[in-house]
Amino acid sequence: MKIRIGVGFASVPGGVFAERVDVLEKLGVDSLWLSEQLSTEAVDPLAGMAFALGRTSTLKVGTSVAVLPGRNPVLLAKHLATLAAVAPRRVLPVFGLAPARSGDRGAFPVPAGKRGAVFDEALLLLRRLLAEDSVTFHGEFFDVTDIGIGDRPARPLDVWLGGAAPAALRRIGRFGDGWLASLVDPVQAAAGITAINEAAASAGRQIDPDHFGLSLRITFGELPPATVAALRARQPDTDPADLVPLGWAAARDLIARYTAAGVSKFVVYPAIGEAEWPEFLDGFVRELMPLQT
Repeated sequence: MKIRIGVGFASVPGGVFAERVDVLEKLGVDSLWLSEQLSTEAVDPLAGMAFALGRTSTLKVGTSVAVLPGRNPVLLAKHLATLAAVAPRRVLPVFGLAPARSGDRGAFPVPAGKRGAVFDEALLLLRRLLAEDSVTFHGEFFDVTDIGIGDRPARPLDVWLGGAAPAALRRIGRFGDGWLASLVDPVQAAAGITAINEAAASAGRQIDPDHFGLSLRITFGELPPATVAALRARQPDTDPADLVPLGWAAARDLIARYTAAGVSKFVVYPAIGEAEWPEFLDGFVRELMPLQT
């Protein structure tokens, strides 16, 4: 497996975004990942991806994760194909079911009770548009006839998915090219990979063994009680230290455990303040980049 470790920007505002992108490129960081944080000061993941790709020559840029249901898959396919033409092999789209903040769901409208079904259909249409010159598709939610998006990548983009619920794992196996998990421990990650591979086999597909990733938050001080409570609410039987390592040594150890479970791509989100970014990036280069293979 090729181990790669990128940096995630959760809530980095537009005013410092360009500077951070330039630093990552200069340091030779593998990839930058942008979250869907609609109601915060963070840059939009798709707009931020376009800006960062146009400003760099080696940095890969991904979404971790952008919401698919509620977006038009035809326009999204055109957006991604354009980015892939500008920055070949550096566009890493990852999509999820819904925004993390429930209040943001209204910005991604779908029929009541149909979010999963819309996700599946949008994903099928998106993948076809990225792979075929002309697409005719008559579904429950989308209806297009003889439509294309112009120039497409010579090799269709890999579309990864997030989520860890059983339905999400089945969806990845049936329709996705990879998995970007979050807040699962190494044992759960291994079980998720098994479930995805089983769903893929049932659908006559195979997921590349190098296409299993994880978003990993790192802290450099004690987690606030509210954060610990939230982690325990989501994973009551898991030690928070198996989800959010404290310090570089713990992060390296946990990455090794995930790697043994079959995970090879990592997105590191530091729990730090704005002024601590230079120190974090120095540590990232020193402590984590040597783990790449």
